[in-house]
Amino acid sequence: MAELIPTLNTCLPKMTSGEKRFARRLEKLLEDDYLCWFDIPIGGKRRYPDFIVLHPARGLLFLEVKDWKAENLKRLSHTQVDLLTPTGLKTVANPIEQARQCCYQVLQILGRDKQLQQQVGNHTGKLCIPYGYGVVFTNINRKQLDNAIPEEHRNKLLPSHLLICKDEMLESVDAEDFQAQLWGMFNYHFGSKLTLPQIDRIRWHLFPEIRIDAEQIALLDEPDSELGDSERKAPVLAQTIPDIVKIMDVQQEQLARSLGDGHRVVHGVAGSGKTLILGYRCLYLAEALNKPILVLCFNITLAARLRSFIGTRGITDKVQVYHFHDWCGEQLRAYHVAVEKGDAPVWERQVASVINAVERGDIPQGQYGALLIDEGHDFQPQWLSLVAKMVDPETHSLLLLYDDAQSIYKAKAALKFSLASVGIKAQGRTTILRLNYRNTREILNFAYALAKDYFGAGGKEDIPLIAPQAAGNCGSMPVVKRLESLEAEVTYITRCLLAWHQRGKSWKDIAILYPGGTAGKIIAAQLKKHAIPHAWLASSQFKRHYNPELDQVSILPIPSSKGLEFETVVVLDASFSPISEAELAEDIRRMYVGLTRAREQLLVSYHRETAIGQLLEGLG
Repeated sequence: MAELIPTLNTCLPKMTSGEKRFARRLEKLLEDDYLCWFDIPIGGKRRYPDFIVLHPARGLLFLEVKDWKAENLKRLSHTQVDLLTPTGLKTVANPIEQARQCCYQVLQILGRDKQLQQQVGNHTGKLCIPYGYGVVFTNINRKQLDNAIPEEHRNKLLPSHLLICKDEMLESVDAEDFQAQLWGMFNYHFGSKLTLPQIDRIRWHLFPEIRIDAEQIALLDEPDSELGDSERKAPVLAQTIPDIVKIMDVQQEQLARSLGDGHRVVHGVAGSGKTLILGYRCLYLAEALNKPILVLCFNITLAARLRSFIGTRGITDKVQVYHFHDWCGEQLRAYHVAVEKGDAPVWERQVASVINAVERGDIPQGQYGALLIDEGHDFQPQWLSLVAKMVDPETHSLLLLYDDAQSIYKAKAALKFSLASVGIKAQGRTTILRLNYRNTREILNFAYALAKDYFGAGGKEDIPLIAPQAAGNCGSMPVVKRLESLEAEVTYITRCLLAWHQRGKSWKDIAILYPGGTAGKIIAAQLKKHAIPHAWLASSQFKRHYNPELDQVSILPIPSSKGLEFETVVVLDASFSPISEAELAEDIRRMYVGLTRAREQLLVSYHRETAIGQLLEGLG
């Protein structure tokens, strides 16, 4: 069964009746190694082909689907069709030309990618991908088309091998015959199959919005042309093609494009792309909604990183990103509500003040067209109940992302309340992401081996605890280093940083994480002494101004690293327990978060004789 992106259920509301029938034929009659996209924009002018079909052996196919009737075709040329519609005679693009233009626009950019070119033989340097284009007439059978258009014009203007007609896409049609119709639209075929990296490169070029760690840029600069409703203007930026591309995998893309309306929950392990999906959702909602969009998280540093992402995409006027307690403070200021008095810390009294003001009606509900919550596992039930009321009931758009294994602010790992009890009604609309794409297999296995016995179990049915599965590349084993003292750790780590940088590693690719105590202050002083650029994100003020693009080493308490990732991570003073007589499980969950920030290289240093130190020694 072919993979349709977005899912068919998501597409149905905007499909014509003919598009629905054809999409069902694609799903039913194509095998599971086919990828099919419906109505997703490509190119500098954002053309919207009805369907794109990709197969490793067959190649790339672009299809236009028309629900026209034979009697409504009045005049046909190479570029235009005069079509009788309920509102009168209308001139539209010839769908063959429409599909051809879309196809060749893509071929221009794919052909510039050396990794998508033939490497040997007579066609060296040419595109290595078979391609084709065609038209599907869902309400015109082959005989009706033959009768409507004289043969001498038909074969020139609507070549028969580039068409699928109504009687060739019936429910009873044979799968082999249907596929033969599709691939008859190709002028040539290759014997070799596309590799998975080549398929990823094709997706990278087709859909800039699914790229990771790259600007969301248009496909190519192109001249103006008149091709009807399948084009929409978009900014065009310069493009370079990297040797290695990073994109959402098919499951992540499928989820991001298929979220739909209503309350949704994404439960994903560390490194599964939850924040990436949140960013994509922001891009989509910024185009679809008029009301502002609110993004909330618990980590101040993550909020700064998300604001940077939103800023580079040019949607800061539509999307507001806040650390939860900062948002509470903004609400109190905006609606002139005083902070309630009491002995509790000010941030707790701010939250209580907002909750009570909403109940009194002093702060309005439904302020936002959509709400997206990252790090939902660190939100208390009363917080979730509060923010769920902030969504406009007309849009009803709420997305909660969480990984309960990363909860480090609770005494127990699993949330002990149902999402429905706090107003998040996502039963049947929860997606689980089990694959970790961030870490190498060695790093993930190391982190999981340390923490698996301390995650706890159970929780409510709608918030299960899940174990990660490695999907990343293989790499070097994490290094565990026991030294005599904290000062010895700092000296050793400084030597490592200088050696890595001398070998070409950028400072911004390195983070030094620590559980607590004085480690951050000591390592920051040491880096300053050796003129190593760094940012010690110890206070809220520094966290709010965190800029991941500056070439400097990031020094962070482990809780402040949640949601972030770095090529190389050093965990300093790893056996330190920041809370007196803390439960070991709490230390382990904190350490798991720190370890899984590393994409490729991990160094863990410690010197203390503690329970977590003994566990690290066993893994070293």
